[in-house]
Amino acid sequence: MIRYFLAICQGVTGMRLFFTRVALALMIAATAYAPSFAGVVTFGSGANQFSMEFVTIGNPGNAADTTGAPNPAGAVAYEYGIGKFEVSEDMITKYNANFGTANSFLITHDNRGTAKPATSVSWNEAARFVNWLNTSTGYQAAYKFTTSGVNDNIELWTSGEAGYDASNLYRNSLAKYFLPSYNEWYKAAYYNPTNSTYYDYATGSDTDPTAVASGTAANTAVYDGQSGPADVDQAGGLSPYGVMGQSGNARELEESSFDLANSSGTSARARRGGGWTNPSSFVSNLSSSSRFGLDADFESSLLGFRVAMVTPSSPVPEPTSMAIFGLGALAMAYRTRRKSKA
Repeated sequence: MIRYFLAICQGVTGMRLFFTRVALALMIAATAYAPSFAGVVTFGSGANQFSMEFVTIGNPGNAADTTGAPNPAGAVAYEYGIGKFEVSEDMITKYNANFGTANSFLITHDNRGTAKPATSVSWNEAARFVNWLNTSTGYQAAYKFTTSGVNDNIELWTSGEAGYDASNLYRNSLAKYFLPSYNEWYKAAYYNPTNSTYYDYATGSDTDPTAVASGTAANTAVYDGQSGPADVDQAGGLSPYGVMGQSGNARELEESSFDLANSSGTSARARRGGGWTNPSSFVSNLSSSSRFGLDADFESSLLGFRVAMVTPSSPVPEPTSMAIFGLGALAMAYRTRRKSKA
């Protein structure tokens, strides 16, 4: 695209050249400063970089499901992105390495393999990880911590603080990355955007998924007493939106408190999705009707999480100060050129 505009510039003069350069400056500014959409995002630096793939969850304003837990659930008024895969051990290891070895924010986790889901990570620790995704990329932290312990509870955002959202006292509205709320997690797992209905399982089906130890076949899930979790990108069939592992593999954390109020940092949080140890006799634990509570500092070798993100509805930002400066410089150059010829 930029080459196209440069080619045009070579063939025009005078005022036409000036306005062509203006268009080029605007395009470059928009390219440099446009907000990112769901896709592959890289975090960290050097040898400690890792990438996270996000899936766009569209169809804003969808109706809620009234057959699952909680009831209703799944209605989301906006587009957002969610991790296609569960957060892996490698991501947590590299998060730790970006801090160095002596830091109170280091997160411990099970060690089964770099591509395995990061388990034995509490809600509080997952929130610390998400905060770093934000602050390391220039965004506002999602969750308010006032102490330095990695497994300490959060505080609530309060009226008057930038990013305060009265409808969700846990999440700062200026954050880019966050843990998925119960509605966001539910929609990504069970909603069918083709016909605006909901499935029972996060594999695009109302029938019990086939239990597998690993793989990506349709309507499969990693459960029924497997010896361990699968790699995050081999964790069964996809949801209708293309998200993997929400039924089976590691159980997953929601952002929301179990009572849905998000009214206290010490409230029980929710987890859902079943896991690889889940017996087939309790396959319903993988379904939309299953949701359990746990403490925010609780760690389990069966429990993992995934990350969600903001995806702006428009890719074109308002002119930035740099873009305005660039346009001003072009205008000044043009006026100077005209004056020198007078």
